[in-house]
Amino acid sequence: MRVLISEVGPRDGLQNVSATMSTDAKKAWIKAEADAGIREIEVGSFVPAKLLPQLADTAEIVSYARTIPGLTVAVLVPNARGASDAIAAGAHKLTLPLSVSETHSLRNLRRTHDQVIEEAGKIVGMIKELPEDQRPHFEGSLSTAFGCTLEGAIPDAQIASLAERLMDAGCDEVGLSDTTGYADPSSVRHLVKLVRGVVGDDRLTGIHLHNTRGLGLANVLAALESGLDTIDASLGGLGGCPFAPGASGNIVTEDLAFMLEAMGIETGVDLDKLFAVRSIVEAALPGEPLYGFVTDAGLPKGFTQHTGKAELAA
Repeated sequence: MRVLISEVGPRDGLQNVSATMSTDAKKAWIKAEADAGIREIEVGSFVPAKLLPQLADTAEIVSYARTIPGLTVAVLVPNARGASDAIAAGAHKLTLPLSVSETHSLRNLRRTHDQVIEEAGKIVGMIKELPEDQRPHFEGSLSTAFGCTLEGAIPDAQIASLAERLMDAGCDEVGLSDTTGYADPSSVRHLVKLVRGVVGDDRLTGIHLHNTRGLGLANVLAALESGLDTIDASLGGLGGCPFAPGASGNIVTEDLAFMLEAMGIETGVDLDKLFAVRSIVEAALPGEPLYGFVTDAGLPKGFTQHTGKAELAA
């Protein structure tokens, strides 16, 4: 089995810190992670600079990241205008968040469900105007799918309906997002089954999890058992959601990569090189706390890693 770790720190992480990381430091971070074997990185978001000044250089970052061989350059887009900018910059993958909680959608995107679906249709129209070999992959992300700090639990029927509407609008796939850190392994299994029952197994492959209540890696295992093979994570656990009170803490890329490799699941990631990336982020964001257990404790004695597998030496 092979799992794709999708690094979201340069977007989800940086949008939640008060400091603005320099463009050069972002480039160094992205290059170092790619050199460590991370094959997909969400490098930024095309939102107005006045809202998220930390991500004002996303177009330049996309242009740079595209020069790294084998790297899928992903971005978040809040609407058709952002998607137009992302397409012009050359992003390989676009993610449009649709909060299944309409209250959160209005707070986050200032749009109703109907308006977000309309934006999705406009984005699909722009993508279809491109030559087939230049079309970015388009994902609709079901945010707050496991519950909302503003509305609480969201009915299954509403989640399923919105997933179906995103696919009907022309998205290539949908993703599940535990924006608020409410998920547990049972709810992960339940929602994967629910949404796949609507969109098909091949149209739900990834999940975005937070570790707000300490269940992040347990939820990863539930996702893998349910057939998903793309897991979002953030270096040092940076990130959260500024419009979901208390929703801190993405799962830690380093801990995720170690767990998978220790289980013999192929990630393509060189753990030592990945751990070394922290020094770049620490230097660029002095005083910003980074999280993670394996980087503090170190690899177990006798632990060896080789291509596609990790094991404890006898």
